[in-house]
Amino acid sequence: MQRHLKIYLAGPDVFRPDARQWADDARVLCRQAGHEALVPLDGVETSAAGIFHANIALIHRADAVVANLNPFRGSEPDSGTCVEVGYALALGKPVVGYVDTLESTVERVRRRQGAVGLRDGRPIDADGMHVEDFGLPLNLMLAVPVKLVAGGLAEALAALGAAG
Repeated sequence: MQRHLKIYLAGPDVFRPDARQWADDARVLCRQAGHEALVPLDGVETSAAGIFHANIALIHRADAVVANLNPFRGSEPDSGTCVEVGYALALGKPVVGYVDTLESTVERVRRRQGAVGLRDGRPIDADGMHVEDFGLPLNLMLAVPVKLVAGGLAEALAALGAAG
């Protein structure tokens, strides 16, 4: 029997133009799965430091974190979301991340930037930087410790339920 979890919802969704509607819909999905959503938008803080500390407090209250790890303003996930994921992992909390597709990092960079070149037999991006090539959908520091699923919040909640 699956237990009721408090789930911190990490991701750049708080920046969406429809962020309040997204949060309402996310709460409904969590409730339907038998869980409670902890949404950063629900805080009253308005300063950068206040928001940071409120979000850290929510992660402490959470039993698990579900994170939107889709590319945000580039080829990589939102940096704030990565901090939240790392913090949750350091606390020993389970983290499930979701991405639209489980394509490899090299495939994603190629799709977003165009052709990926090679230097010394290793892929490089448009800036000449090596692209991590382990066949993983995200940087190994996320892809190894985080349970990754293709899809959205519903798929991540299902994976969290399956893991518990």
